[in-house]
Amino acid sequence: MTAPASKDSFGSRSTLRVGDESYEVFRLDSVAGSERLPYSLKILLENLLRTEDGKNITADQISALAGWDPKAEPSTEIQFTPGRVIMQDFTGVPCVVDLATMREAVTELGGDPDKVNPLAPAELVIDHSVIIDVFGSSDAFERNVEFEYERNKERYQFLRWGQNAFDEFKVVPPGTGIVHQVNIEYLARSVMARNGQAYPDTCVGTDSHTTMVNGLGVLGWGVGGIEAEAAMLGQPVSMLIPRVVGFKLSGDLQPGVTATDVVLTITEMLREHGVVGKFVEFYGESVGAVPLANRATIGNMSPEFGSTAAIFPIDEETLRYLTLTGRPQEQLDLVEAYAKEQGLWHDPAREPVYSEYLELDLSTVVPSIAGPKRPQDRVALSAARPSFRQSLRDYVTHDEQVPHTNLDEVDEESFPASDAPSLSFGTEDRSPARSAAAGSNGRPSKPVTVNSSERGQFELDHGAVVIASITSCTNTSNPSVMLGAALLARNAVEKGLESKPWVKTSMAPGSQVVTDYYERAGLWPYLEKLGFHLVGYGCTTCIGNSGPLSQEISEAIADNDLAAVSVLSGNRNFEGRINPDVKMNYLASPPLVIAYALAGTMDFDFDNQPLGTDRDGQPVYLADIWPTPAEIQRTIDSSITKDMFTQDYADVFDGGQRWKSLPTPTGKTFEWDADSTYVRKPPYFDGMRLEPAPVTDISGARVLAKLGDSVTTDHISPAGAIKLDSPAGQYLAAQGIERKDFNSYGSRRGNHEVMIRGTFANIRLRNLLLDDVQGGYTRDFTQPGGPQSFIFDAAQNYAQQDIPLVVLGGKEYGSGSSRDWAAKGTRLLGVRAVIAESFERIHRSNLIGMGVIPLQFPSGESADSLGIDGTETFDISGITALNDGSTPETVRVTATRQDGSTVRFDADVRIDTPGEADYYRNGGILQYVLRNMLQS
Repeated sequence: MTAPASKDSFGSRSTLRVGDESYEVFRLDSVAGSERLPYSLKILLENLLRTEDGKNITADQISALAGWDPKAEPSTEIQFTPGRVIMQDFTGVPCVVDLATMREAVTELGGDPDKVNPLAPAELVIDHSVIIDVFGSSDAFERNVEFEYERNKERYQFLRWGQNAFDEFKVVPPGTGIVHQVNIEYLARSVMARNGQAYPDTCVGTDSHTTMVNGLGVLGWGVGGIEAEAAMLGQPVSMLIPRVVGFKLSGDLQPGVTATDVVLTITEMLREHGVVGKFVEFYGESVGAVPLANRATIGNMSPEFGSTAAIFPIDEETLRYLTLTGRPQEQLDLVEAYAKEQGLWHDPAREPVYSEYLELDLSTVVPSIAGPKRPQDRVALSAARPSFRQSLRDYVTHDEQVPHTNLDEVDEESFPASDAPSLSFGTEDRSPARSAAAGSNGRPSKPVTVNSSERGQFELDHGAVVIASITSCTNTSNPSVMLGAALLARNAVEKGLESKPWVKTSMAPGSQVVTDYYERAGLWPYLEKLGFHLVGYGCTTCIGNSGPLSQEISEAIADNDLAAVSVLSGNRNFEGRINPDVKMNYLASPPLVIAYALAGTMDFDFDNQPLGTDRDGQPVYLADIWPTPAEIQRTIDSSITKDMFTQDYADVFDGGQRWKSLPTPTGKTFEWDADSTYVRKPPYFDGMRLEPAPVTDISGARVLAKLGDSVTTDHISPAGAIKLDSPAGQYLAAQGIERKDFNSYGSRRGNHEVMIRGTFANIRLRNLLLDDVQGGYTRDFTQPGGPQSFIFDAAQNYAQQDIPLVVLGGKEYGSGSSRDWAAKGTRLLGVRAVIAESFERIHRSNLIGMGVIPLQFPSGESADSLGIDGTETFDISGITALNDGSTPETVRVTATRQDGSTVRFDADVRIDTPGEADYYRNGGILQYVLRNMLQS
């Protein structure tokens, strides 16, 4: 495929010679003002120069970007054409399902199915389907992979079909690694060479943590699956020229401080500052001293602080990492030559102009964790114990207190440390501290004795760490924290320490390279001695694939409503995400994950309490086993080689015998299996015509859910385990699927019937239409009195009576992962509009992409301030103005109460660009793309 010719209005087309190769390039210095732009905007400018077609991408857009006003609020639309698309299987399977469905729709409308084909390289890494069923044993990895293939055979066959049916589409099979770690270690180019051109590597991904690649100087971010599909099909991503926040790094890290501590500090700072919809760019004297792995860790957490991207520029450290990870010399030469020629090479002495400025002196960072339910809620490790005790108040009931104590009136001084034993098992005291929840000094207490056939007898209480998982590419891509954890494990074992018997321990690296350097360093045996056996190469605990707890522990927690805890080295710790038995979740560095496995409880003071005693009976503190920075660096230098990367990635698309032996369908269109409960043809294009029907106002709508602040896509989109008594569980049971084979929502994302039933079904969702009820419930106003009902069942009843639906939300509605099903499920339930106080970027865009209009309450107003309780009937007028080719700034909302009184207000229309308006007029982005294909 040849590259489309640019109109080149600015005469920027030129040639760059690197070694024996010559490349067409588009010079940034041909545009006046480009030299002052931040690094990230220079990449966007090159993108516009190279793709200028005079229609979607115009000279005016180029001039507007070159003339960027750093202080202006975003208002100018540009069209960004990403160089490639990266996907994981949870979000990638529905993308391929949609592409397969589009091929059928094109055929039915008289078009050529081959037109539905990726025009940009698309790479999918199967990493989200492994579940930690087996742990703590040497065969855990093999057994978990076997279970994975058994559960996901239909999905994997479908993806193999897609790999053969579509051009420019590659699949990395299961058991290889996590998408973002594979991206930085192998797939990312930093500078792309394609069709005779050289240009910056850019990408969009169907996972919000696509931003991890920002650490390599690659501009990319997460989008919804529907946007990714459009990008694969050649559609540019519509966006406003963003504000760019300059984040200056200075100083050096103190001994004992990890990259995880840095990123939790940055997350807290940027969330507090406010960077939603903005680019964050790191600069300053200390950038060059930040290892690439640390940069990737920081980039990975961009969704947690809310920015679109969090990028580091290309420099010597970038080249060092590309060399280490086995990129060929000609690629290294191209990256260096191109970056220097285009002014994209980092100059620490130059301070670009930014919209806003922040600075972090790295020497001020202290060891930290974050929790119990949000990544931005950083807690200094030294304050972890009192913070946990304070947070515990939100997770226990008042009847758990000792007599004459009011928990709400207890201050921190009422929570003294106690030297009494806490979580003991058998007759031997194995725990260093009394649980915060189990004292007789004013703390809520619910000690429960557990008898385990495998682990003996022990006592559980609030705060027990029941999951300690080294997981997620956020940290498993970083040798400093991974080898730091392994060295800490060695030191702990040599002191005679053990993980507590109630802790489910696991190690799930993001690539096979981690295994290689653990083996070369001789550290695997120590990790395994503490129970941190390899369970899989994939995204596990961080996305809810933690697997079940042992039955006796799960029952003890459920029967006694214990506030159990997970500690993981991931990036997400939202409520209800990690494990249905666990209420409180904390993010921590890999070494601290092991430390908490040794402690066994969150009610622990690492500075003053010993983790246990050594073989001589002497107390052992965390400081006694924490490895020094020099020791970690020596281990890195002696155990990690370039050969590890080249060998592990030499056959990255091969997949081995399991993958290759899967029966694979053939043909340009997919033969749908009517009995499949994993992959089904979705209804998006049913009855679609060549011309879109006019958009209409909304009349007589009912509220499906009234939700509060910080409702995430985890609350909305189906995720985690499927419960037997849920609508999705009932559906699967009706199809003859046994409970043990339900798998997870993520694994069944290719079946819209399951996913609709799981939308808004998170066990921690609080629908304010109901009092003190959690889960996927609402009031069904098609029934007298509006009784409590499953959200899916109520939506079905509304649909039968042709009643449209709306959702009411608070601040930051839809924050979290770029989950297309949060929007798809919303639309398929019959929701026409979401009215919220504010939206997170990706979900707002995805709603439009599915034909749902996002509306915002007037500034300073909310449903509560307007006196709206969700029992009203809603009429929304003014939407039809979109039929005239314009987008109204506001629409009129009228909420009619049951007594006939009304509340009226003008809601802001959050269709922010003309491109988004086109998507909405067409009923969604896929319909828009399909019609454009047929018309061309």
